[in-house]
Amino acid sequence: MKHLKALLVLALIVVTNSVSAQSTFDKWPAIKEFHEVMSQTFHPAEEGNFAPIKTRSEEMMNKAAMLLKSDIPAEFKTNAILASAERLQLKSKALHKLVTSNGSDAAILKSITDLHDTFHEIVGLCSDAKK
Repeated sequence: MKHLKALLVLALIVVTNSVSAQSTFDKWPAIKEFHEVMSQTFHPAEEGNFAPIKTRSEEMMNKAAMLLKSDIPAEFKTNAILASAERLQLKSKALHKLVTSNGSDAAILKSITDLHDTFHEIVGLCSDAKK
C-alpha cells in the first residue's frame, strides 16, 4: 500500500510536470540527457530489474556532472536549482559507489529512488522559474 501511494504521488508529479518538462528539456539539453538514462534505469529497478542501473551507474554519474558543467539557461540559474543539481551530482556519485561496491538491491533501489526524486525536484523548480 505504501508503494502504491508513492507511485500515485510520483505519477501525479510526472503528469503535472510533463508539459513544462518538455520545454525545460528543449532549453536545457543536459537535463534531457540525464533524464534518458534515469528513465531507462529507474523504471526497471522499480520492477526488480537492476541490470540497467548496475551497468549504467557510471554513465548516470557522468550525466549528472555534466548538468553543472553545461550551458544552463539563465532562467534556470537560480540558487535552488543549482543546489539541487549539486545534490543530484553527489547522489549519483553515491549510487555509483554503491553499485561498484556490490551494494544490495534494496540499497540501490533506495538510492536511485532518492536520485529520481531529486531529478523531479529540479524539473519542478525549472517549471517554477519559468512562471
